[in-house]
Amino acid sequence: MPIKNFDQLIELAQERGPKTVAVAAAAQEAVLLAVNEAEELGIADVILIGDQPEIERIGHKYAVDMGRLDIVHEPDPVRAAQTMTELINAGQARIAMKGAIQTADFLRVVLDRKTGLRAGRLLSHVAAFDIPALERLILISDAGVVVAPTLQEKADIVRNAIDVAHRLGVGQPKVALLAATETVNPKIPATVDAAALSKMADRKQIVGGILDGPLTLDNAISQEAAAIKGVESPVAGQADILISPDIEAGNILAKGIIYFAQAYMAGAVVGARAPIILPSRSDTHQAKLVAISMCVVIA
Repeated sequence: MPIKNFDQLIELAQERGPKTVAVAAAAQEAVLLAVNEAEELGIADVILIGDQPEIERIGHKYAVDMGRLDIVHEPDPVRAAQTMTELINAGQARIAMKGAIQTADFLRVVLDRKTGLRAGRLLSHVAAFDIPALERLILISDAGVVVAPTLQEKADIVRNAIDVAHRLGVGQPKVALLAATETVNPKIPATVDAAALSKMADRKQIVGGILDGPLTLDNAISQEAAAIKGVESPVAGQADILISPDIEAGNILAKGIIYFAQAYMAGAVVGARAPIILPSRSDTHQAKLVAISMCVVIA
């Protein structure tokens, strides 16, 4: 059965855990609170890599049981990220997580062709949203990694998102390829790409889901809107996955859902040797806990 909300996601993570999470530059309040709760719930075992005195200071401040946490002292954030990748490549951890390190520095280490976590696939960000008005999770991709994807990169983004949906229990996810209009317009490249991706799915170049596009956001989510506009589609009003035309549209959509709809998000970078948690600095410890749970389920 598909996971419909984050409570169910955490329960499934408890069933499938614990799995080991390696955290780079772990001296951060929300990170420590999240990993502490993940250990208490049996979701994860954690290796904290960072400035040990600072990690312990923050942990004691919030009454975290530091004796239960494995700490590797490495005060330099970049070297901490390198240690994280070494642990994963050696099979000592299953999930990577960013702490108090700049995203660009973290990704530079993760994407290093010799020592990073590349696995021959495109890395893309998949975000899951628990939206109060809906009775299912919504996945959005890519809102965090691929800036201006080509058609082939969009195909890989779709494949990665479908794979995540499968692991979350959605057997045949419905994928909406978003654009500003539901008609193909050569002046709007996103509509042309969406039409091409739909045809690729028809020809079995993309499998595992039902694709349609171009679709506007209202047509993808609302059957009523699609009916009013006369849009006939197996995806309209029922989308499980929303594919944004570029990172700007995806990022704005994701943050709009969080702040306007008061929804919760869990995100992961997929396509690497291990799922990667790439949280925003503004994410609460609860958001980080749900992201850990999602990665435990899909790892």
